[in-house]
Amino acid sequence: MDLAVYLILILEAGFALWLLWQAGLLDTRRRLLISVVLTVAAFVLRAYCLPYETLDYKDFLKQWVAFYRENLGFRSLSYPLGNYNIPYLYFLAFFSYLPINDLYLIKLLSIFFDVVLAFAAIKLVGLCGKGKGTQLTCFFTVLFLPTVVLNGSLWGQCDSIYVAFALMGLWLGLTDRPILSVLCFTLSFGFKLQAVFLMPIMAVLWFRGNYKLWHFALFPAFYVLLVLPAVLLGKPFLDTITLYASQTGSIGSGLNYNSPSVYAFFWRSPETKDAANLGIVGAFTYMAALLLFCFFRRKRLNERAVLAAALLFAVGIPFLLPHMHERYFFAADILSVVLGSACILCIPAAALTQFASLLGYYAYLNMRYLLYVDHGARALIGVMVLTFIQLLYETAGHGISENLSNSEKTALTKEENLL
Repeated sequence: MDLAVYLILILEAGFALWLLWQAGLLDTRRRLLISVVLTVAAFVLRAYCLPYETLDYKDFLKQWVAFYRENLGFRSLSYPLGNYNIPYLYFLAFFSYLPINDLYLIKLLSIFFDVVLAFAAIKLVGLCGKGKGTQLTCFFTVLFLPTVVLNGSLWGQCDSIYVAFALMGLWLGLTDRPILSVLCFTLSFGFKLQAVFLMPIMAVLWFRGNYKLWHFALFPAFYVLLVLPAVLLGKPFLDTITLYASQTGSIGSGLNYNSPSVYAFFWRSPETKDAANLGIVGAFTYMAALLLFCFFRRKRLNERAVLAAALLFAVGIPFLLPHMHERYFFAADILSVVLGSACILCIPAAALTQFASLLGYYAYLNMRYLLYVDHGARALIGVMVLTFIQLLYETAGHGISENLSNSEKTALTKEENLL
């Protein structure tokens, strides 16, 4: 690897430590020493993974950067290329100008967002009243999480980007900064369509009063601004805002692609349109039911309850949808760690989620199964059960503010009886 690659890795490691320092988590020599050692280990592990080339890189990402390099970089954004949205293509076009191997640049971008992802995770854990030790544990758990390391550093995927923005959006929403929150959710959606698995949590934030209705109007406005540079460079405006709709045919006709979804139980069954439609209806019904539950319990939704709801969205929606790939539970991987850090009951949920995702990763990276992914599907059912129990517990009155008036508490009791 070039010296520049090592220097960028060192800068990213320094950025991780700087974030921890800014968060006030390096206030003792012991925490500082442990954090330095673990950060170095996390980045050495990533450096070891960098040279690995997957078929996704060889067949797609490498070809796309080469196209930009041969066709005037940013000016080529007007051409239809690949199945990634415009914001990620900005980075690929930028990489085409640099003398560093694009394989490393692609992975270094994801590694940078691994750090942002871990930081967003600890901000959410902090909202749940957890101390510095728990936050540090969460930070390094995310950095060392097998699917996080494999996704960006080995595979060269960018799931850490959209999930990092989504978690930052959730944290900003919970801390009553709705405009920045919507901006982050827009960025998340702008990088990957899979952000829709988490976006229903925006409605939950509205139920709690963190959003006003007009804040949702900012989403399309921010999205237009996000793709505007490509439009100014010649890409048709309609193509940029309908890109995801035009990509639905490129996800494949298979009901399941190494994913621990419900279709893993029927992997020997023929792929039919009726089965796919049933899954889509099931996913929307599940989402609506969970939103309805959160609406009726809206005055009992403390931070842990919101995290539980977010995890239920991140697991349940892709679990029921057809055509899912092994990486589509990445948001659930991270949220399960966050919720496990905040709630002891949900620690097993984090382990089960990681187990389910890793079965799919193993299948893709090794081109064979360690265990069939229906084992992962069973694990995710367990995750949903544990998480819903946590949601029930948090909304059963344990998190009600002491500042509520007697009339408000009475109203909550009546609401509980209606349910």
